[in-house]
Amino acid sequence: MSRRPPRGEYIETDTGNKVARKATLVGTQNIMLGGKTVIQPEVMIRGDLIRTIQTSSHSASGAAPNNTAVSIGRYCFLSRGCCLRPPGRMYKGAFTYMPLRMGDHVFVGPSSVVQAASIGSHVYIGTKVVVGEFSIVKDYVRILDGTVIPPHMVIPSFSIVAGQPARLIGEIPEGGHEAFELRDLYKTVGNNPQPAPS
Repeated sequence: MSRRPPRGEYIETDTGNKVARKATLVGTQNIMLGGKTVIQPEVMIRGDLIRTIQTSSHSASGAAPNNTAVSIGRYCFLSRGCCLRPPGRMYKGAFTYMPLRMGDHVFVGPSSVVQAASIGSHVYIGTKVVVGEFSIVKDYVRILDGTVIPPHMVIPSFSIVAGQPARLIGEIPEGGHEAFELRDLYKTVGNNPQPAPS
């Protein structure tokens, strides 16, 4: 009989991140997790897609370049089957990737693909959503299921968007920002889940 406790479905880090053993994180040295983030099974985060061209200011100063490809804030929830991928483009005659920055309390729904330049805080991304390259999603935004956000689109704060291509269909009502808190959802996942508050 083994004295070792059984391995759980999630790896829990010192900063409270819960990463599923069946998630695929490529280039982990280039992925920054802010803490208390849940990464479910079958999630793919492409940290290997880093900036290949360094700016001249880095080479002149001698400082080490910042190779963070994906930066995720606190209390984010990445649902099963979603993919986070840094956006890429031609820069000074060569193809390179730019960082993907995600704020706090961001929910990414199942089977969604995110290639944005930045996602603000308190953002809900629904199921099977495509967030195009270099798009910018500001704070307190709800993206409904099946939405396709075209590349380079900027979505203002307190917006509700839907459609293919995405368009603004409404605004988050006053007092509606409490629905974006993910602290309770965080507690329901992991090796020792707690029941959801009723």
